[in-house]
Amino acid sequence: MTSDEFNEKWNGYLEDGFYGMAIEHPKVIDYLDKEFEKEVKENPSFNYAQIKMKFGSSRVYANSDNTQIWEAEVDKLVNGT
Repeated sequence: MTSDEFNEKWNGYLEDGFYGMAIEHPKVIDYLDKEFEKEVKENPSFNYAQIKMKFGSSRVYANSDNTQIWEAEVDKLVNGT
């Protein structure tokens, strides 16, 4: 899945005016796709705005208690650790 496909799949949860996933890394996209699947079941008001790299680390802007966990895992995936 590409970042465009991810954003298309999750478009119903994307805040208006934001671009969503901006990390073109297959493992990151797969990981967050699975996490979003769990999140929407537990958090009916879930939405997200941006998922990007900033100053060498990831940022996930979403109304979830899991954003810090997601950022840590994305950083590991991007850095190959």
